[in-house]
Amino acid sequence: MYRTRQAFTSLLPLTPLANTERYAAWLVRSAVTPSVASVSCPNTPIKRCYAAAPPPPPPTETAAAQESYLSGTSGSYVEEMYEAWCYDPKSVHASWDAYFRGGAYQAPPTLGAPSKPNEIPLASLLPSLAGSTGLAASAAPSTGVIDAHLAVQGTIRSYQVRGHLAAQIDPLGLNNMNKEQAKKMIIRSVTVDEKDLDTVFQLPKTTYIGGKDKSLPLREIISRLEKVYCGSIGAEYMHLHDLDQVNWIREKLESPGALELSNDQKRLLLARISRSIGFEAFLAKKWTAEKRFGLEGVEMLIPCMKQVIDKSTEQGVECVVMGMPHRGRLNVLANVCRKPLEQILTQFAGLEAADEGSGDVKYHLGTYVERLNRATNRNIRLSVVANPSHLEAVNPVVEGKTRAEQFYRGDTEGKKAMSILLHGDAAFAGQGVVYETMHMAELPDYTTRGTVHIVANNQIGFTTDPRYSRSSPYCTDVGRVVNAPIFHVNADDPEAVMLVSNIAAEWRATWHKDVVIDLVGYRKHGHNEIDEPMFTQPIMYSIIKKHKNVLELYSEKLINEGVVTKEEVTAVIDKYEKICEEAYKKAGEETQVFHKHWLDSPWSGFFEGKDPLKVKDTGVHEETLTHIGKRFSQGPPNAPDFKIHRAMERILKARMDMVQGRQIDWAMGEAMAFGSLLKEGVHVRLSGQDVERGTFSHRHHVLHHQTKDRSTYKPLANLYPDQAPYTVSNSSLSEYGVLGFELGFSMTNPNALVLWEAQFGDFSNTAQCIIDQFISSGQSKWVRQSGLVMLLPHGMEGMGPEHSSARPERFLQLCADDPEYFPPEEDEFAIKQLSHINMIVANCSTPGNLFHILRRQIALPFRKPLVLMTPKSLLRHPECKSSFDDMLPGTEFKRMILDEGPAGQNPSAVKKVLLCTGKVYYDLLKARREAGLEASIAIHTIEQICPFPFDLMKKVTDEYCNAELCFVQEEHKNMGAWSYVQPRAQTAIGGYHRLLQYIGRETAPSPATGSKATHYRELKSFLDEAMSI
Repeated sequence: MYRTRQAFTSLLPLTPLANTERYAAWLVRSAVTPSVASVSCPNTPIKRCYAAAPPPPPPTETAAAQESYLSGTSGSYVEEMYEAWCYDPKSVHASWDAYFRGGAYQAPPTLGAPSKPNEIPLASLLPSLAGSTGLAASAAPSTGVIDAHLAVQGTIRSYQVRGHLAAQIDPLGLNNMNKEQAKKMIIRSVTVDEKDLDTVFQLPKTTYIGGKDKSLPLREIISRLEKVYCGSIGAEYMHLHDLDQVNWIREKLESPGALELSNDQKRLLLARISRSIGFEAFLAKKWTAEKRFGLEGVEMLIPCMKQVIDKSTEQGVECVVMGMPHRGRLNVLANVCRKPLEQILTQFAGLEAADEGSGDVKYHLGTYVERLNRATNRNIRLSVVANPSHLEAVNPVVEGKTRAEQFYRGDTEGKKAMSILLHGDAAFAGQGVVYETMHMAELPDYTTRGTVHIVANNQIGFTTDPRYSRSSPYCTDVGRVVNAPIFHVNADDPEAVMLVSNIAAEWRATWHKDVVIDLVGYRKHGHNEIDEPMFTQPIMYSIIKKHKNVLELYSEKLINEGVVTKEEVTAVIDKYEKICEEAYKKAGEETQVFHKHWLDSPWSGFFEGKDPLKVKDTGVHEETLTHIGKRFSQGPPNAPDFKIHRAMERILKARMDMVQGRQIDWAMGEAMAFGSLLKEGVHVRLSGQDVERGTFSHRHHVLHHQTKDRSTYKPLANLYPDQAPYTVSNSSLSEYGVLGFELGFSMTNPNALVLWEAQFGDFSNTAQCIIDQFISSGQSKWVRQSGLVMLLPHGMEGMGPEHSSARPERFLQLCADDPEYFPPEEDEFAIKQLSHINMIVANCSTPGNLFHILRRQIALPFRKPLVLMTPKSLLRHPECKSSFDDMLPGTEFKRMILDEGPAGQNPSAVKKVLLCTGKVYYDLLKARREAGLEASIAIHTIEQICPFPFDLMKKVTDEYCNAELCFVQEEHKNMGAWSYVQPRAQTAIGGYHRLLQYIGRETAPSPATGSKATHYRELKSFLDEAMSI
């Protein structure tokens, strides 16, 4: 519309639409008679040449003469003459023919194609629109004609843009705008008189409200727009940048009959509503004082989800991964996933579990179901991911799991697997992880090709009103960031919910982008069923108490329509209640529950046939190491024109020299672990901020052509023709969202090494929720294993408080081994420890040990998360190297690296034993060498801190029976591994008769000093103490 007006600006002065005028007032100016030159009419087959127009009717000052033709006394007669002339000029008197040809009369305007044989479209009068090459200045159409057309088109657009603000989407009526206010707000540039409403306008191509009709009276245009945009659906989509997508939604929403359902569809919808409401009513009846976080008020969530799944299944989807908060979870499990009701009801009985794990409350549990979708007669796999009370935390986990489902299916377009995320209104607006998750939607290595977001909008958050819980008009405004269309819908209008559900599923299938359904309802009870909401929302809840539920409203509607009878409604309700009663009876016969029934990511066949106490060999043949090393040290083969950075060429040459010298550094050790796993068919995925190059410019897993944009080469992806795929991807600048995503990815396939690297180790604390609620406790709560690896750069190197410590003490505090329990010493000591622990925490000192611990993640007969403190300065430390001999078959990960020098050969003569972990080992070696104390001081490193190597620690303390025992760490005393190691070391020693002493920095609130001078003074101080005998 703006471009249309701009095109005419050079031809005539226009009255701005910002001024409020009447349609009739614009069109009265059509009496002005321009002289028309020869005009080409490109949309008609005839080129017409007009002579000077005959004089207009004699001017008069009477009121009738000043009336618009739209309502004048002779208006209808003139229109009849014009209508006849349009079809055949010879059918009217010659004077009328001359009058119409002269342009004195202007018909209702249109920029569309002519609908009558003799009609000249308005476009023909503007060469810039019609494509003509010239137009005399005197041929310009009148201002009134243009403004009338633009006003109609502007009105249509106003409804499309602002109609949602006036939509009747609140079932309680508290926030709905009245009809007159709505009209003034939407058509705010003009006023419409009653006499204008019957004027027929040709519809522009920007609307589909006409269906097969190309023109409609203004009254009908506004009526249809109000029905579409100001009824039970408020559609936000005009912010989309893609015009094809905008028109796609316009057509789906505006086409006449879009809201209509067949009688069979209405009956199915009624049945689904009855099940949703019946389930909540049954639980309320049986367990009146039990928390269940029911759906009362937004029961339409269940039919909405089922319709999205049905429509998606029609489009070819085979797997749906769902994440949701606690509200309505049991109903979703029962009526969407169709989990056996008796398994759900036993959760209310408080029975003991027959299998391992501490379990979780019933409204946090997940599930996995494979069943036939009766609506489409196709098999569908549904999984609801278990989640904690931390709202929205499950979102990235679901997206990662969905991405993995797509990856292992080869589903690059997202046609087979999809995600559905359910949200609460307050959490969707308030939780930052919502944005962190949504903005991954278009990233190449993170996209899931569109997620359907459904907000169960209670219009309240616990006890907080929306006006205090968000600054935006809607709780869904975050969706606009990723150009997602947003559909607000009244949850008391089931048929409107069905339309929106269909559009959302089809949108995702067509455009593979996110879409948001805002299901606006209410919350019948308080935050939980025993909470009193009248304390804080008395007005809202006084209305809710009198409000009929959606089943009552919809059944009344269908009875009035004659679709069903009252008896049929009663029969549908009774049928489901009988099903619930039978399940209740079965549940009462159960004596125990099983956590495994609630597993959301089963690994079919993974545990079968495995010895649970046997670890595969992690060593690799030298030929494999050499091959990987050489490939990792070269650019793309047979591509001499691939220009590599000069500094990169030096790095590649240094790598090749190491391979020829049978040595590896840290980057090479990691690459050989990855490459050997890829050779064995294990997919490796490395993700995080700047991981392709590495924060410290050590990794370089992606080589970039220096003169050609986006031309890259990944050596580890091109090692063998039949290797597994290697994914290395720089992530967005997010920890919470990306770590959750990688956790979800790791849950899908146990035969994959999934790693997330923090830019600096302490940045992981912005993802603490994922670490605390999922990684450290997930197996215990939900019987869900994960082999996710967290790489956390760690080391006190004078870089200041924020770039030093990865906070190992926090991870160690989360570990579940008993400091006072020394496990039985037996052959399977190490593997049993790993089997019983909840996660592994390590700080490797050598590249060879890094190689083994990464490969061990896949060699284990089970999966455990691995938290690995990784080095910074050691990446290039000349002593931090390993020989190929440390990685050959028969070698393995060393839980402790014991001193093999003079002190280790004569333990009884050693005066001091220094135990340490990580980089400080090399500081101690240097200090001991400079002091000449190799025979008097023994230095041992603890590589695997958790589970603690009790057996090896006992061996050390027994052998060095005459030595003073000290633990040295570079972290402050209230941080690092000291508080974890000290009580466990005393247990290994056998009591407190021989104490382990602390050497290191004193306690401090900050992880490290910001002063380099202070850093080196502290370092020298504790090294001097360590070397004192």
